[in-house]
Amino acid sequence: MRTAPTILHLDMDAFFAQAEQASKPSLRGKAVVVGGLGPRGVVATASYEARVFGVHSAMPMAQARRLAPNAAYLVPRFGFYRAISEQVMQLLRELSPLVEPLSLDEAFVDLEAGGAAWDEASARLAGAELRAGIRAVTGLTGSVGLAASKMLAKIASERAKPDGLVLIEPGTERDLLGPLSVRTLPGVGPATGDHLRRAGIHTVDELAEAGEDELVRLLGKAHGHALHAMALAHDERPVVAEREAKSVSVEDTYDIDIHDRLRVGLEVQRLADRCVRRLRGSGLSGRTIVLKVRRYDFSTLTRSETLRGPTDDPAVVREAAARLLDSVDTTGGVRLLGVGVSGLADYTQEDLFAQAAGAGAESPAEERVDEPAQVQAAGPAERHWSAGHDVRHAEHGHGWVQGSGVGRVTVRFETPGSEPGRVRTFRVDDPALQPADPLPLVRRRPADPAGTPAAVGGETGGRG
Repeated sequence: MRTAPTILHLDMDAFFAQAEQASKPSLRGKAVVVGGLGPRGVVATASYEARVFGVHSAMPMAQARRLAPNAAYLVPRFGFYRAISEQVMQLLRELSPLVEPLSLDEAFVDLEAGGAAWDEASARLAGAELRAGIRAVTGLTGSVGLAASKMLAKIASERAKPDGLVLIEPGTERDLLGPLSVRTLPGVGPATGDHLRRAGIHTVDELAEAGEDELVRLLGKAHGHALHAMALAHDERPVVAEREAKSVSVEDTYDIDIHDRLRVGLEVQRLADRCVRRLRGSGLSGRTIVLKVRRYDFSTLTRSETLRGPTDDPAVVREAAARLLDSVDTTGGVRLLGVGVSGLADYTQEDLFAQAAGAGAESPAEERVDEPAQVQAAGPAERHWSAGHDVRHAEHGHGWVQGSGVGRVTVRFETPGSEPGRVRTFRVDDPALQPADPLPLVRRRPADPAGTPAAVGGETGGRG
């Protein structure tokens, strides 16, 4: 393990919720919960204001509503989050060629590989400048952990939340880790944690004292050996530069099981078009089409078909997905559908294998807003207004959907740079109201090198 704290872990603070608060002036400083809003929805992210009430990610949305009934509940806007994430990842790539994204809002960086840091002082400066750069470019905050290993850098960033920086000095790792729960270590999930608890092992110190032989007996050779090493603060895992995507896929979970076979087919076609748009947006094509169906009894079926060459033709993908659906029994209802493309390439061979009738035909017009991960099971002709998504009115301008129902949609008209806006209600089929693209966030003044944002108060750096 290296002797300088040159591994950096960045974790954006309550990323989805923070992005929504920055985009919507009326929600700043208020409880915001982002996730699926249907009966089966779960929380993707909760703002720190919502966490005060006990709301957290992966919680059933119904439970979150009971805990925080007055919070704003919004459907995710993944395209908006991806755009912000790419700005953040670009800042990381400017620090080092070794950037390992873990998700849209989290990544490891090897500062030593890029020459950005070589000792404690230079690492702390690089972390502070990164936080300032993120605030300057996006207006959002992120927490930074610095340590001599990936495991410790991630622990440090968790301790830095929200909006802080924590550096673990080499030589202090064992003292820091000892009293922590075994669940702190990578690879210790609920099942392994329960197994260790039944063996009387609760803390990292107790894990180290148990010895490697006992851990191998309890957990198997690979897992036992790895956990014993981590309990001793030994983590040699390198930062691995981002790999190319192996597949592109989209899926939807439905509030009400779909029983109508025709409706299932239409949903698969819609998902195929969405998948192709994402494929083309990445400049890719693929040769294996995958269909995923989760039925009413939670059984999940996966079917695939490999074409003679890669494609990004929507008609080809739609027809392949339809053929795959023909082999699936949907009697009893469907609760989730997904379409994916794997075997990716950066070219196509459409002339060699155009298989669909009318190959090359244009796909349906692209939605101008991201479709939510959960959608209402309603007829294809109905207009859906998802809470939190962007709209534009011919008279009132840009706004976002606060809610809809009983043939009405409520919109708050405001922009990232405006004061909190007024609320108006319209018919769901009002022709003057149309979906809109998200507006870019208003940039704020950068933080000083010590990490204190110029636009707000001093360093918070505490747990949150």
